[in-house]
Amino acid sequence: MYDLPELRHRAQGIVECLPPGCEMFYAAKANPALPVLGALAPFVHGFEVASGGELDWVRRHFPDTPVIFGGPGKLASDLEKAIDQNVELIHVESLLELQRLCDIAGRRQAHQDILLRINLELADTPSTRLTMGGVSTPFGMEEACIPDALALLGRQDRVRLRGFHFHLMSHQLDEKRHLGLIKHYLETVRAWEARYDLTITEINVGGGIGINYTRPDRQFDWSGFCSGLDELLQVYSDRAWKIRFECGRFITAPCGFYVGEVLDVKRCGEEWFAICRGGTHHFRTPAAQAHNHPFEMLPATNSRAEIPGVANHPVTLVGQLCTPKDVFARRVQVEWLGVGDLVVFRYAGAYAWNISHQAFLMHPHPKEYFIE
Repeated sequence: MYDLPELRHRAQGIVECLPPGCEMFYAAKANPALPVLGALAPFVHGFEVASGGELDWVRRHFPDTPVIFGGPGKLASDLEKAIDQNVELIHVESLLELQRLCDIAGRRQAHQDILLRINLELADTPSTRLTMGGVSTPFGMEEACIPDALALLGRQDRVRLRGFHFHLMSHQLDEKRHLGLIKHYLETVRAWEARYDLTITEINVGGGIGINYTRPDRQFDWSGFCSGLDELLQVYSDRAWKIRFECGRFITAPCGFYVGEVLDVKRCGEEWFAICRGGTHHFRTPAAQAHNHPFEMLPATNSRAEIPGVANHPVTLVGQLCTPKDVFARRVQVEWLGVGDLVVFRYAGAYAWNISHQAFLMHPHPKEYFIE
């Protein structure tokens, strides 16, 4: 279930907090459902896509919305499609990808603006649970590749550099650490402008802002972060930089819910299990993140007398799949949980249904409701 009015309210608040010169693009990979995109389109500055399929989907339904295109392993046909469909910026991930794009643009006599995605080394920056850079990863190119990239760009005039893209951390929950990371990006770009005689107009600082699934009362302080960012950007007021974010999970996760009916409650050894209708083939987030997902319970009846259940005991909530990894939450204390009750998992609006192994065991797909 998706709360669209709350999603609109959240998106509007997030964008309005941004300092001048900053923009928010929505990372469609987090949840590309058409009602979700439609709710966000009036508030975000555009969509970020990471595949030819996402590009087709977004362009089909939002032909006039600005689109930026990132992600590793772009096909030559994806690059052609990006030019044909008027993608504003392509985030180039390697020297070979840059060469392919230059060749395509040359053959088509077309112009294309780009950012170079650089995987910076991070000697002293604390990592998060999902590190996208600062170490060896398949994302972006090494800083040492910049001279070769600039030389390649200098040999043609169709592909034009507007700036750099960075996305080194995901699941960031500490706004002060995130500000430190962005400061590192800005200092680095300022040094590159001097070293390589560049005039940069855009810096994409990625997404990476997380949701605290284990302590829902302690979420990323977006308002405080934006205040700190505003102060930080004053230091670089002599630069005509546009700062772009491309967040996904942080925007949509709180506005979605996954609901499953308790089918069975049983004791096995010293542990109690509640088997819910559905599973991680519908809602993969808890398994993917290896956490106990927050939930609430809706009782099916006021009478417990004839309902199989468990009272005042830790319970492990699982789904219907034939794998021990099909777990929503382990050994969570409940006052009462019985057959027929509904379990409502919060923060299911991002990386949930769309990343799940949907065909496993050929169970029915979940019903989706977009609430207005």
